[in-house]
Parts: sequence; structure tokens; C-alpha cells
Amino acid sequence: MLLIKNGKILTMAGKSYENGCVLIDNGKIVEVGENINVDNNVKVIDAKKGWIMPGIIDAHCHIGIYEQDMGLEGLDVNEATDPVTPELRAIDAINPMDTAFNDAVMGGVTTVMTGPGSANVIGGQFVAMKTSGISVDDMIILEPAAIKVAFGENPKRVYRDRKKAPTTRMATAAILRETLTKAKSYKLKKEKAIIERKDFEENFKMEALIPVIDKKIPIKAHCHRADDILTAIRIAKEFDVEITLDHCTEGHLIADYVKASGRAAIVGPTLTDRSKIELKNKSFKTPAILHEKGVKVAIMTDHPVIPIQYLPICAGLAAKEGLGIEEALRAITINAAEICGISNRVGSIEKGKDADIAIFDGNPLEVFTNTIYTIINGEIVYKAE
Repeated sequence: MLLIKNGKILTMAGKSYENGCVLIDNGKIVEVGENINVDNNVKVIDAKKGWIMPGIIDAHCHIGIYEQDMGLEGLDVNEATDPVTPELRAIDAINPMDTAFNDAVMGGVTTVMTGPGSANVIGGQFVAMKTSGISVDDMIILEPAAIKVAFGENPKRVYRDRKKAPTTRMATAAILRETLTKAKSYKLKKEKAIIERKDFEENFKMEALIPVIDKKIPIKAHCHRADDILTAIRIAKEFDVEITLDHCTEGHLIADYVKASGRAAIVGPTLTDRSKIELKNKSFKTPAILHEKGVKVAIMTDHPVIPIQYLPICAGLAAKEGLGIEEALRAITINAAEICGISNRVGSIEKGKDADIAIFDGNPLEVFTNTIYTIINGEIVYKAE
């Protein structure tokens, strides 16, 4: 057993403690309170008046699949040879030895949603996973966790060079609609064949989309510009599928529409330059404006676009621009967990959840704050020297 004591506990579950304790056993949180009595055999961490909070969650990044210091040898994020590749699984390309995982742990980031990039209209399957481990299989929380879909500039740019569709936004939307239509038809034919006990030849691409059609996992939509966000919402409504609005860079310009859609936004990476046209209106005010309208917001790094350990700083800048400290912390903990469909295990300090905890010597949104401990599944994976 492990007892964390003598710290400010931000549970992200409604109640906080100015000076509280967290008791961990077998990788799970078993008790949270002001005083917890234990025997002398329990290992104790003295938080020394620091901030104790749920492990930080990056709701959209490419850690492990786009290795930060490997060049081409570690670049497995885009299979830019076919605009429709839902069958690709991030877990087959993620390298747990990517040095970025160590950076994440040192920054208090314990969970990530990572997967393919935005070269293709449909890029493949994302995974929700922990940031400490040797084998991806042991690090998985949820897989598949989402299917990556991209709108806007990227698919156009990639396939224009190949003189192949899509070279316009119209073609991107049309390809996505056509593929989702095929997936719905495929699902019905498969179900009929099973009922009639007939042979059925499975289609690898279509099989990957059945969880989307069944609303078990969302489309993870890369969409920066306002019109691309609205196209993503439109298609999700047409096909009655779940969707998250990732990047949502111009979401503040259409906040009422985003709210009306009922979709969540994963905003970022904002701590970058305006490297392309669809980023011209990016702002750290976006999360606050969306939150004020009632949109659930998470903040992401899109690592390696922004190094993953700076996720709390990104949240801090959003807090400064109107989101506020409490909601900024939620945007990298419980909001991110709920949007990613993993809040049953992570995102808050509550009895029964995974013992993923970050301890800081102050407010983690401040640049001068240091990580003291990072704990994943009840194990200390980082301790400041």
C-alpha cells in the first residue's frame, strides 16, 4: 500500500482538500480524505504542501508513433498512400522507447490519446494508453479509442501532389460520406449473413468502421477552420455517429454552432506559430469562449508539435485568457478523460479509479512549478531528485 499525505488534493470530482491524503493499493485508489489511518508497514509519500492531482491527460497527440528524435526512422504517423485507411492501428507503430514518454512522465502526464496524423481522409485507429511501460499491450486503456478523420488543408496538400483525390474540401467530404455509407451497408450485409448462416467475406477496412457506425467509438476529427468544423458536425449528424472536434482552432468564431451540435472540443496546439492559413485565427481565448457557451473542452499538445511536457503550460495560458485555473485543470484531467471515453479509469482522484497521480510543488499551470512525483497504476515512475 502507498499513502500520499500532507498536500492540497484537487480530486477533479467535486471536492478538494486543502490538506489531505490518498491511499493506494494494488494500483487503485482505495480512499481519499483529510485523515487516513494506516499501520507502519504502509509506504508514505509526504507531499510537503504540494498540489496532488490526477495524472495529466493529453487528449490528442502522436507520441510514440512520431518519435521526437529519430527522423524518418521513427516517423510512422502517416500512411500517405491511400486516403482511406481505417484499418491501420496505432499500436502497431508506437514505440514505448520514444524518449517523449520519459518527458511526459517527468511533466506529470500519465495518459495520452495517440495515433495517426492527418494526411488521409481516414487515417486509422487511435489508442488511449498510459505513458510508462515497455510493451504497448501493457499500457493500453482503450483500443481502438477513436478513428482519425481529417478535414481541411492536409489531405488536399498530400494528395494534390499525387494527382489523386482529394484535392478539394468537397472531395474530402465526399470520400468520407462514401466510406461511411459503405460501412453501414457492409454491417447490414454481415448481420444478415450471420442470421442466415451464410458465408461472408470480411473486409478489413469496413470491419474497422463498425465500432463507429455502432457509436461505440467516435470519429476523431482534425478540423481547424470554421467551415471544416461545421462540415465535420454536418457529416456526424447525417450518419448519426459520435465525433470529437480536434484542434477546433476557429471554434470561438462559431461557438453557438459548436454548442448546438452537442460535440466536445479538443483545442490546440495553440503554442505554435501560424504555420498555415487555417491557423491564422488561433487564440488561447478559444477554450474560454467555448466553455462559456457550455462546450466541454480539453486542451492538447499535438505532440511533437508542442512537446508533451508543456501541456500544463498550454492550459495555463488558456487560464490566463479567460478559462480560469479550475477549468484549465479540468481541461487536462477529467474533461479530457470524459471526452476520450476513459473516465471510468482516469481523470480524477476517486475510490476505485487507477492510481495515476501527479504531485507538484505548486500550481502546475505556472512555469516555475516542478513535478515532485508521478505515479502510474500505483507505482512511482518519477521522483524529483
